[in-house]
Amino acid sequence: MTQILLLPGDGIGPEIVEASHQVLQRVSALYDLKLRYRWEVIGFQSLEEHGTTLTEETLQAARSADGTILGPVSHNEYPPRAQGGLNPSAELRKGLDLYANVRPAATPVGLKGPTGRPMDLVVVRENTEGFYADRNMLSGPAEHLVTNDVAIALRRITRNASLRIAESAFNLAQTRRGKVTAVHKANVLRTSCGLFLECCRSVAARYPDIEYEEQLVDSMAAMLVRQPEAYDVIVTTNMFGDILSDLASELAGSLGMAPSLNSSNRHAMAQAQHGSAPQIAGKNLANPISLISSASMLLAWLARQKGQPEFIRASQSIDAAVANALTAPEKRTADLGGRATTSEFTDYLLSMLN
Repeated sequence: MTQILLLPGDGIGPEIVEASHQVLQRVSALYDLKLRYRWEVIGFQSLEEHGTTLTEETLQAARSADGTILGPVSHNEYPPRAQGGLNPSAELRKGLDLYANVRPAATPVGLKGPTGRPMDLVVVRENTEGFYADRNMLSGPAEHLVTNDVAIALRRITRNASLRIAESAFNLAQTRRGKVTAVHKANVLRTSCGLFLECCRSVAARYPDIEYEEQLVDSMAAMLVRQPEAYDVIVTTNMFGDILSDLASELAGSLGMAPSLNSSNRHAMAQAQHGSAPQIAGKNLANPISLISSASMLLAWLARQKGQPEFIRASQSIDAAVANALTAPEKRTADLGGRATTSEFTDYLLSMLN
């Protein structure tokens, strides 16, 4: 028995989590995955019911589950932390030590991004430290208002976190085209990016069959536009990875199709790259592909954890169904130029799985 925790979230979250749930139900039946589901509330609904956007019970449920599916959250709109406004995404990443945020960016057949150049790469982003003020201090945030006119942000880079994210990137490159690009800004951030590069180089020395190179973050952004086909696996620190992965996904076709998996050695959480899009919430207009494809990544992770090939076959069937569904322009959602609603696209995808 494999338990999946479903956390609908805010905005369009409930709609795309339900779409992902339906897809998981279908492949579970087709491949005898024996998936079981537990639902918990987070975000505004949790704040209203429990006084906090993420309860300790829900965090414990995530620790106990075999995998979690997290819907988008509107954390920018939450009250201060002291009033219960926790960022569920950050809290779950910290609480489960989900240090690897893996974000593929691949152009589907029949679609083009804004540059017209095909994309097929993966950004492997360190997920637990960096410039993110909510996850790099034991107590309190890593941003400080020194005076009304002076603000300071602290960046934490550790050897342990850098080594393990580099290891994740090289392991992934072994299953792809065998190339890793470490992205940094060591010409300015000499100490912190210097430590990150030192760790990447030490891991690279243990993978002589993997091509290794380094790229400044600003030139990397330019190269994603100019020559994306030159890259395979990009490994970088938290903020750089967040920015570059969104850029790569939009260049690949649309952020609405961009999957993401947060993982550690023991836990994994599927999460769409995009936000909660409150302007279309409840209108049955959201594109569910990003979270559905993230759920597929979760199944592939479970296949490796459990050593059960039926999970990888289920994941591959979802990816194939999404690719096939996208070849019918009229079946796409509006953000991809189609006319389908969220539920209509989901139904069509389910028919592809049949």
